[in-house]
Amino acid sequence: MAFELREELDAREDVDLLIGLAGGTGSGKTYTAMRLATGMARALGQDWFAIVDTENRRARHYADFFRFKSIPLEPPFTPERYTEAITAATSKSRVVVVDSMSHEWAGEGGVLEMQEAEFAAMQYADAKKMLSWVRPKMAHKRMVNRLLQQRAHLILCHRAEPKLDMVRENNRTVVKEKEGLTGIRGWFPIAEKNLAFELTVSLLLEQERPGVPVPIKLQEQHKHLFPLDEPIGEDTGIRIVEWAAGAPLDWPARIEAVTDMAQLRAIRKQVDLIRAALPESARAIITTSFNDKLQELQQRGGDQ
Repeated sequence: MAFELREELDAREDVDLLIGLAGGTGSGKTYTAMRLATGMARALGQDWFAIVDTENRRARHYADFFRFKSIPLEPPFTPERYTEAITAATSKSRVVVVDSMSHEWAGEGGVLEMQEAEFAAMQYADAKKMLSWVRPKMAHKRMVNRLLQQRAHLILCHRAEPKLDMVRENNRTVVKEKEGLTGIRGWFPIAEKNLAFELTVSLLLEQERPGVPVPIKLQEQHKHLFPLDEPIGEDTGIRIVEWAAGAPLDWPARIEAVTDMAQLRAIRKQVDLIRAALPESARAIITTSFNDKLQELQQRGGDQ
């Protein structure tokens, strides 16, 4: 197969996001994921989203508040079964929630149990303990690779748990919150330790402030999508989809700053180049912004 370099410069358009939400009981993890998915689906012209439900159909508890279609996933929670369920969901919906991903790691039939079975088959020989991880870790990596190739926005929910360390300070043993790259104030997602960094965005939710994100991984280009001082909601989902479709980051400010018709026409030409790639909601907002500015300039007596 011959490979060719694209003639055009790449642009931010038609990209898919993998969003990780982790939290303990009472952190608003599932509710927040559904609010986010609702906004994303709405921006894409869908009036429902899909959910892979590993919690014994617990998603249905939210059916009075959100519109979704579910795929129940029951044990064994192997990486392969997760891949199959998520692929089935993405074949029908551009927005998919997985609640919860933690079973793939620590649930019945998950990676930890797979490793335990491998180790048992090796008669628990210490010299073979590292070898017992090979097949489970390879299965997990295959799943992650498949997730990265899905043509959909995925919201992966993880349970989080508090972890403590016993350390020596001033000749005394002190119990402290465990520190680590994926831990926030001692809370860690129940997942393979590198998964948070494979995703586009990874956020922790806390019981003290349900729905308000604390970043585990949040790169510069995504910071404007997730305000850190308010709960994640439907508006967040709409912003994400508009950004992923290629909407200009600063178009509201640029339109607001226009002072004459020539400037307005110039910006209109730029936006028209990406208009076809934008979801209907983004096109409607842009049209409203232009119409408001046009009316303002006409009232000031500007030329047409």
